[in-house]
Amino acid sequence: MSGVGYRQLWAADPSGWRAAGVAWAGLTEQVDRRAGELRAAGGRLRDGWSGAAATAAGSRLVALRDELTSVAPALIEADQVLAELAGRLTVAKARLADAVAQAGAAGLLVDRSGGVHVDPARSLSTERDGAAAARVTAALRDALDGAGVADRLAADRLDELARAAGTGWASPPPPGRPALDATPTLVHAWWSGLTPAQRRWLIGHEPALVGRWDGVPATDRDQANRLHLGVWREELLAERRELLSRVPPLPLTSLRLRGVAGRLAGLDALAGRLAAGGEPRAYLLGLDPAGEGRVVMALGDPDRADRVLTYVPGMTAGLDDAPGELGRAARVLDRCAALAPGERSAAVLWLDYDAPDSLTEAASAGQARDAGPALHRFQEGLRATHEGPPARQTVLGHSYGSLVVGVAAREHGLAADALVFVGSPGVGAAHATELGVPPGEVWASSASGDVIRAARSADELGHRALLGAAPLAAVLGWPDRTGHELWFGHDPSDPGFGGRVFDGGRGGHTGYWDPGNPALDGMARVVLGR
Repeated sequence: MSGVGYRQLWAADPSGWRAAGVAWAGLTEQVDRRAGELRAAGGRLRDGWSGAAATAAGSRLVALRDELTSVAPALIEADQVLAELAGRLTVAKARLADAVAQAGAAGLLVDRSGGVHVDPARSLSTERDGAAAARVTAALRDALDGAGVADRLAADRLDELARAAGTGWASPPPPGRPALDATPTLVHAWWSGLTPAQRRWLIGHEPALVGRWDGVPATDRDQANRLHLGVWREELLAERRELLSRVPPLPLTSLRLRGVAGRLAGLDALAGRLAAGGEPRAYLLGLDPAGEGRVVMALGDPDRADRVLTYVPGMTAGLDDAPGELGRAARVLDRCAALAPGERSAAVLWLDYDAPDSLTEAASAGQARDAGPALHRFQEGLRATHEGPPARQTVLGHSYGSLVVGVAAREHGLAADALVFVGSPGVGAAHATELGVPPGEVWASSASGDVIRAARSADELGHRALLGAAPLAAVLGWPDRTGHELWFGHDPSDPGFGGRVFDGGRGGHTGYWDPGNPALDGMARVVLGR
């Protein structure tokens, strides 16, 4: 359509588009099942038939299987297109509702075609009413224009998919590709030079590479990683089978089995979130089940959002508790939507580092330093792949994650407009000016009941209930730190650090995301730039 009218937008149901997208993506399960059947048929054929005809038949089965699997990225892409349409329409409807509310507050009426009129029941003030009507009309036009853009973008992308159905979903790319250590900007330039069919070929044939490549757009990484979920799950199942086969069991087998079970549960929960759809749509930007497990997942498309939060969790974070950590990012995003329904925000859980498993490990900055280059590259990738005007990028670290963020910013630089530290044991810097973000954009919060405050001195540790839960002083061997010095440097929530402080409430070390905690509003307002 050439444009979206007032009545169309008012009656539009974004959830219907979202549900249609989920249905398209759900067809990938049938594709996988049919491809598996073709693979099994080829195996039976090889076992009982030989000769030229058998070879030709086998080749044909392989070709059919490849043709079938080539459609899988396109099915996920259809879901992405419809989810993006739903998200844009949701924002446009929020802006429309706000414009109508403005009209009501000014004593104006909006008719069914979107025309703005003075309420005949009230006295006229020509100059005042004219100015108010102009503002409301402009707000209505902004909402309708946004819906029109969403409609055109979705139509264009669906048209491309429809053409691909006739010309071929995928085709091999030309030889040559960036080195694995190429900058995200170079990777993005190369990727942008490929045709959609060539990108789908790479997604289908090399998902493990594409899915983790900073500089590849979030939509393409998401397609690749979703296609690879079954492989990761099978790796964990194989690890569990190997552990169960040990007779007699080794002393650590039970512990390792519990670890595998936790990672499997985390993977299944994330897969469930991906399959269920929901608002906002989830984008899987990276996953590794090895060790404690790593995951990078976005809620909302960071390449098309106006505001993007990257959340870095702290000690003991891994694949097993990734769904809970994603929930924290989601709660900040929910507050952003409540405070600014007319803006598009996205939140990323960035757990792509080996988080400390114990207080002994957390006493060292080594794992934070190891994580720095990866966080730097990820943020550079967000800048490189973003469409339209640059988004406001905020990086938030909790607990040991705040040290990861601080070290990355100080030693490597972060493509970020704001840094937020909550429940921090120090960020590896003596002053906010060392972190390389604009003045006034380093924020921190420390709850009054947060045990992290005990990192200031061993004496203070002894007076807190913390010692009842874990003998931190003995484990860490902390020296006596007084004033505003924490274990990893100056307390970022001290005004003398040079940052800005917001209320952390009384929820303790993990309560910053609790409903009603003022810290939740504080984090959301920083993300929004307020």
